[in-house]
Amino acid sequence: MTDSKLPLAGKVALVTGGGRGIGRAIALAYADEGADIAVVARTQSQLDEVASEITAKGRKAAAFATDVTDYEAVVEMAAACRAEFGRLDILVNNAGGTLETRSVSESDPEQWVAGLELNLHSVYYVSKALLPLMIDSGDGGKVINIGSGMGRTPGPGVYPVSKAAMWMLTQSLSMEVWQHGIDVNELIPGPVATYLTRGRMKVGDTPPFAESERVKPPEDVAPLAIWLATQAPGGPTGQSFSIARRPL
Repeated sequence: MTDSKLPLAGKVALVTGGGRGIGRAIALAYADEGADIAVVARTQSQLDEVASEITAKGRKAAAFATDVTDYEAVVEMAAACRAEFGRLDILVNNAGGTLETRSVSESDPEQWVAGLELNLHSVYYVSKALLPLMIDSGDGGKVINIGSGMGRTPGPGVYPVSKAAMWMLTQSLSMEVWQHGIDVNELIPGPVATYLTRGRMKVGDTPPFAESERVKPPEDVAPLAIWLATQAPGGPTGQSFSIARRPL
């Protein structure tokens, strides 16, 4: 198959948290499907490694070391993306993690707020900063927010609260931008073995919270991310898609 026939040929995708784990897997998979890629994370060395892998596939790559909880830094990153690529077709808001896991009564307020910044506000900051570029590109676009089944079930800590709020942000944003041809959806990966879950999850194991689940590698998330990125105009928006193996 020639590059021009690849489903994402001529497209530009930006992936936050793209230096490792799920973000890295999605970035590389999009490159395989023909897209040029911008990867965003805090650690330059990780980004440079991923960018090198992307260019080895014959795609253009840019690595933007950015703290996505810092809005001014995000605005600078968005300007750099515009200057480098001149367009944006796919935005994957993947950056996130678990910070304060204790109950409300035992929690640290600063850690609680930091968790909201990482899992919720960063999605707002990045989307706000990059939507003008996506709209100016003139071909619609796809925003894919990486959610969590924990955002559907009450539990201790800020993570379930922040992911539940991100799901509402996904729905609200979808109703703001559909007239521009931009679709906004949530992708729920289920349990994945990543740097953040090291010591707790191993590929192929059964996680303690659901016997029906299996812990998967980050690469198993990529096919659904590709499917969402390649939907025709007028496809689903404001929806949640999951590869979990339990009811959410």
